[in-house]
Amino acid sequence: MKYKGESVTKTFGILTSGGDCPGLNAAIRGVCRAAYGRYHMNILGIANGYRGLIDGDVRFLEPVDFSGILTRGGTILGTSREKPFKSTEIGEDKVRAIKKNYEKYKLDCLVVLGGNGTHTTGRLLAQEGLNILGLPKTIDNDIEGTERSFGFHSAMAICTDAIDRLHSIAASHNRVMVIETMGHKAGWLALYAGIAGGGDVIIIPEIPYDIKAIARHLNERAKSGKSFSIVVVAEGALSAEESRMDKKDRKRLRSDTGFTSIAYRAAKEIETETGMETRATVLGYVQRGGIPSASDRVLATRFGTAAADLLARGEYGTMVAQIGSGIGAVDLSVPAGKIKKVPKDDSLLDTAAAVGTCLGT
Repeated sequence: MKYKGESVTKTFGILTSGGDCPGLNAAIRGVCRAAYGRYHMNILGIANGYRGLIDGDVRFLEPVDFSGILTRGGTILGTSREKPFKSTEIGEDKVRAIKKNYEKYKLDCLVVLGGNGTHTTGRLLAQEGLNILGLPKTIDNDIEGTERSFGFHSAMAICTDAIDRLHSIAASHNRVMVIETMGHKAGWLALYAGIAGGGDVIIIPEIPYDIKAIARHLNERAKSGKSFSIVVVAEGALSAEESRMDKKDRKRLRSDTGFTSIAYRAAKEIETETGMETRATVLGYVQRGGIPSASDRVLATRFGTAAADLLARGEYGTMVAQIGSGIGAVDLSVPAGKIKKVPKDDSLLDTAAAVGTCLGT
């Protein structure tokens, strides 16, 4: 809702941090247009994430800078995975530089667009005395406190399109096709795209898979006359055996098999267990690229304009979030240091099972 009083925030900095994501420019545009047009704020664009604030790589933004960027992929500000608190000794210097530049440019608030790591850093900076406001972006949809983050819908559409294309390859060659999506610790992307693309097997990190159960499912499909199958797997998926290991032992096991990618590892296991010709495809960074979907453009714009209203009110230390069908805000402590995983009782898992999809067990 539009704030009708005088804006508490006069000047703010804005940066994008972490992995690239469709919708970043749409969100930048939403924040800047509303902040500039409605509330007459000064906007300092910070290059390459937190690194730009450390180095003083900044410039004031004018309307020409954030005009015509709604449909553009990437981010006009640039990004990096800089984590200023990561190393104690060096980190102290970096945090000191951030605080110094925050004061030098007379910022009332720092707006950060990013995922889990970005908001964790934002929370730590808030504890150092800086005013921080976050906007959730990630293709993984794994940010706690918001039902959806912008970038997720676009990535899901890209993954679904890839699955659709690989369907025809699988059918033509009577193969099992294993498609790997992103998702280190959360399986939202694989689950949604797997259902949208008609995946016969969906493997996510939250449910350690049993290769024998998957083999039984694929064999049953073959016996029923289905000559091909589609397996969608999140990059962070684990076998039941791996889930009982510590990180070091898992790394050693994967090194011994010769496959670091779950798609190639699962394809080999499936071929060994079933004798079926199996191929793997890793979608990789293509999931992060390109123009945002219409849905993400709307969500990113809503987040951006809501952020401008929060700035005007001076409601700092929060992250804009989708709460139900509306847009609200949560305290930065909510997303900081957390991963939103697929709950074991999520209705979408039941939806997948109801249409005959094997979830790896």
